[in-house]
Amino acid sequence: MRAIQITEFGGPEVLKETELPDPVPGEGQLLLDVDSAGVNYADTHTVENSYLARSTLPLVPGAEVVGRTAGGRRVVALTDNGGYAQKAVVHEGMAHDVPDGVTDAQALALIIQGLTAWHLLRTSARLAAGESVVVHAAAGGTGSLAVQLARHFGAGRIIATASTQAKRDLARELGADAAVDGDPEGLTERLTEANGGRKVDIVLEMTGGPVFDASLAALAPFGRLVAYGMASRIPPTPVEPAQLMGRSRAVVGFWLAHCVGRPGMYHEPLAELLAMTADGRLRPQTGGVYGLSEAARAHQELRARRTVGKLVLDVTR
Repeated sequence: MRAIQITEFGGPEVLKETELPDPVPGEGQLLLDVDSAGVNYADTHTVENSYLARSTLPLVPGAEVVGRTAGGRRVVALTDNGGYAQKAVVHEGMAHDVPDGVTDAQALALIIQGLTAWHLLRTSARLAAGESVVVHAAAGGTGSLAVQLARHFGAGRIIATASTQAKRDLARELGADAAVDGDPEGLTERLTEANGGRKVDIVLEMTGGPVFDASLAALAPFGRLVAYGMASRIPPTPVEPAQLMGRSRAVVGFWLAHCVGRPGMYHEPLAELLAMTADGRLRPQTGGVYGLSEAARAHQELRARRTVGKLVLDVTR
């Protein structure tokens, strides 16, 4: 089979197309003929071995696929890597049937980024009706879905951040009430101004570094900042308990891996997201479809912040 494999850690340049033997499923596993694989920002950390879960070489990256089983089921599934390939092995419990009317790209947008957005708001932030929500990188895969879900879940004022005017316009189109530049300089003040001069209740934060610091400073009493990424690869200023106590603020970490296998935290919200997509209530954004051999270019463009929505590898070409 054709696959993308890395034999050394590094940047996009280490993603090489090669021929590998077909994987062999074990007990409780399915072998899928892969049609499309998703590209996530976490994949860029995996290939340089800087993610929460450490990688071992050689490695076929890719944590999400849409494909067909030997019996003809069309499923979307999480993988233990191995997704950037024409065939992939997945655990039966991770495979979820894709309803008619939902495209490969839409399904791939939902299984990691959609589930993440759902849990950020429901599980970690515990959004209450009328609360203000800041969504950083609001034109990205997770952010573009979080903006829409926050609106569906009853948020009050939704404030998006993005790096360009076009991305901010997209966030407004998806349901944000305001959209501001995400640059950390002056960010606290821009978020407060966008919320009518008041501090904000919830921030969904995946950049780290000074963006984290500015976001924490923008929280109202009893506000929650949910950290779910470190895209800048710069750690934030360490948070002291007194800082949190002084304004009754909370910092919550989130990693989707902890939802897998827990009752009610995987298939049920995924089914909800797929149903919302099928009937048009949710609009996952496709930011680009690349051939399998273009995996390195997809990573380059993702890291350079030139993309919006979900990036997809069409492994059939």
